Amino acid sequence: MIAARLERTLVLLKPDTLRRGLAGEVLRRYEDKQLRIVAMDLRTIDGDLADRHYAEHVERDFYPPLRDFVTSGPLVAMVVEGDSAVDVVRALNGATDGRQAVPGSIRGDLSLSNRENLVHGSDSLESAEREIALWFPDLG
Repeated sequence: MIAARLERTLVLLKPDTLRRGLAGEVLRRYEDKQLRIVAMDLRTIDGDLADRHYAEHVERDFYPPLRDFVTSGPLVAMVVEGDSAVDVVRALNGATDGRQAVPGSIRGDLSLSNRENLVHGSDSLESAEREIALWFPDLG
């Protein structure tokens, strides 16, 4: 039997998820996979937090519209925990571009966009640690 690798990761339900009334559907998919919600917050973020969250992308051409989008309305930030949570969340989310994401994934079933792609999940344990500290400093 393979030992469980209990991890935490950051998940964002982006403004399009809330605008489209998909928060319950998306949350259900994470919970169905036995991921446990450790922290959750509904908020609208400003440009400063967006810039700190997406620090590696700030100088890229695609970033200004992404920044505008992610600050355009409320989103849900949460920390989920479970066995191999980083990889599990990324698989559930699907490819960044919803047009290329496989059916069965959140983006594959619910998104047709590269930018308005419903969700964010940390891409590594290191990113998860940095992002959780940024969004939920009290969890430290």
